Amino acid sequence: MKILQHIGEYVLLMGKVFHLPDRQRMFWRQYSFELEKQGLMSLPIVVIISVFIGAILTVQTKLNTENPLLPVYTTGLLTRDTLLLEFSSTILCLILAGKVGSNIASEIGSMRITEQIDAMEIMGVNSANYLILPKIVAFMTIMPLLVIISIAVGLVGGYLVGVTSDIITVADYLVGIQYAFIPYYVAYAIIKSVVFAFIITSLSSYYGYFVKGGALDVGRASTNAVVNSNIIILMTDLLLTNLLL
Repeated sequence: MKILQHIGEYVLLMGKVFHLPDRQRMFWRQYSFELEKQGLMSLPIVVIISVFIGAILTVQTKLNTENPLLPVYTTGLLTRDTLLLEFSSTILCLILAGKVGSNIASEIGSMRITEQIDAMEIMGVNSANYLILPKIVAFMTIMPLLVIISIAVGLVGGYLVGVTSDIITVADYLVGIQYAFIPYYVAYAIIKSVVFAFIITSLSSYYGYFVKGGALDVGRASTNAVVNSNIIILMTDLLLTNLLL
């Protein structure tokens, strides 16, 4: 029954969120702020993780597929498709759920326990729309860009393995990442990232918005937001994979 209660509260909250903002100028100001906070400030961790994952995928794939019967493009092909189909679209979102999701839940939760949200409601402001909509729209806008950057940087990480070691030649790697490329995989990764961005921001906002108690409860809400976002992202990933591929 508690699950049904959470679902009902979440749906009602999203109903309050998705309205035209009362003040368009304020919305776009918050939107720009959230783009910088959620997108640009997440860029360093995206780049660092992606370049190392690309390198690790290349090394592990090459070392575990050393067979003269396998074509030379195997390593580059597997690295590219792993980045496109799963890492940059799903695993990256799981990582960012810990950073962006916990930040959103903590921010809104702190506003709830300090009664700032109650003050907005008293003044007739749609607090859910004002606080949550810019976060959702901003992250859904910037997440595809982060995914594209992650894919590109991951491929560069694999390329650096060829340049700095004798595990694989650069020529073989380049053949692999170009072989049988399917452009739809990029669209598939972008579609998944937009859906996952909505899940992260909306769930984190929900847990923060309905915090009750004090600082410990804010921390608990932040943890619940990250854990449940990850679970739902993985469930949705399975569903989208069956629908889109």
